[in-house]
Amino acid sequence: MTPLIERLHALVGEPGLITAAQDIAPYATDWRKRYFGKPLAVVKPASTTEVAAVMRLCAETRTAVVPQGGNTGLCGGATPDAAGAQIVLNLSRMNRVRAIDAVSNTITVEAGCVLANLQQAAAEADRLFPLSLAAEGSCEIGGNLSTNAGGTAVLRYGNARDLLLGLEVVLPDGQVWDGLRGLRKDNTGYDLKQLFVGAEGTLGIITAAVLKLYPRPRARATALVALESPAKALRLLSHIQGACGDRLTGFELMSAFCLELVAKHFPATQLPFAEAHPQYVLLELSDTASAANLDAALHDALVEASEAGLVLDAAVAASEAQAAALWALRENIPEAQVHEGKQIKHDISVPISRIAEYIDVTDAELQRAFPGVRMVTFGHLGDGNLHYNIAPPAGSDEDAFMARSGEASRVVHDSVVRFSGSISAEHGLGQYKRGEILRYKSPLEMDLMRRIKAALDPQGIMNPGKVL
Repeated sequence: MTPLIERLHALVGEPGLITAAQDIAPYATDWRKRYFGKPLAVVKPASTTEVAAVMRLCAETRTAVVPQGGNTGLCGGATPDAAGAQIVLNLSRMNRVRAIDAVSNTITVEAGCVLANLQQAAAEADRLFPLSLAAEGSCEIGGNLSTNAGGTAVLRYGNARDLLLGLEVVLPDGQVWDGLRGLRKDNTGYDLKQLFVGAEGTLGIITAAVLKLYPRPRARATALVALESPAKALRLLSHIQGACGDRLTGFELMSAFCLELVAKHFPATQLPFAEAHPQYVLLELSDTASAANLDAALHDALVEASEAGLVLDAAVAASEAQAAALWALRENIPEAQVHEGKQIKHDISVPISRIAEYIDVTDAELQRAFPGVRMVTFGHLGDGNLHYNIAPPAGSDEDAFMARSGEASRVVHDSVVRFSGSISAEHGLGQYKRGEILRYKSPLEMDLMRRIKAALDPQGIMNPGKVL
């Protein structure tokens, strides 16, 4: 053992230290297998006290630290470099639910709590924790907060940032900031907790959080709606919001090609329509009122939308099983993309009112630059976030196409900025977009971010090579 490894072992014990190359491997690459690192060790502390001790040691020895949760990120933000000198600090052992306050509607959890387990703990207290995304069975809440995760319920409940009330954070020098306050109102200066949300572990390590809970819905109504175009989908969104108010929880756009891929790579999939349509919206209402009232509201809203010429067809789930099958169409798109082959992926946002125009304009630009490309466009239409992905022309050379990914991304991102949007809506920057953001943020924005980084992490040991 090196002296550093020996000291780490003394702090976290045998269960908290991984040094064998074969055991380190799962922690050293990202979910998409785009980035591969070589950490000196993986450290898995079991408490905030151990995290603080590890950070004091790393500050003393100027050892770089890569915080990691469930390692489900899509931009390489939790992957170490290949120099063999960084440590991965994995929070998975810190997975306790510390407290639930059903009166205040709060839950206090450690950073390594798997999102699905957090949701279940809330449900057992007859409450709802609404953050929901495809990786919820393995992603962890510390990572969700560090990347300001979005998901399918942002339309009603907001991003991870909006669900946060308080944080516990270990700073780069090992000090512990206890900001675990479950207050809705605290107007006593800078809102420090928000500095660490979306910072991707570059400013400190989130070890615990106080999060908002909500009354648990008693009823849900789910429908898959076929439409002519994204423009009609936007009109449908406005119509459903007007008719159903904040009972509208999810509103997901999917192109015909998305469902074609799902049907191709998940043969058991049953599409609810006899013929294909250009676009689809998966929408869901939820309420604490009775199912009959919610079903009636959805039925009436869809009838009115059809009479207004917004809807080509609609399939309304008549059971929980049918609702799950409809959601599977949406949730299986990313996996279907993997089976289809290599693609150029983007996670962008534009003002909701401009989404249809953005798709039309950018699709056309890409077809001119890359004739025959296939667009895998889907996402959270209700909050302006699209997963705007590009598959190579059928039968073409994937590797040659991927070699031009920088050109394709430039088309996509330049168009995003023309439409007053963002090149990263919910996946973060990591190392994937670290260089790209320099093109789109102003020099002043970048300078302010660097000043904050320097103030909190003057040695630059927190997740170097990410975001900045």
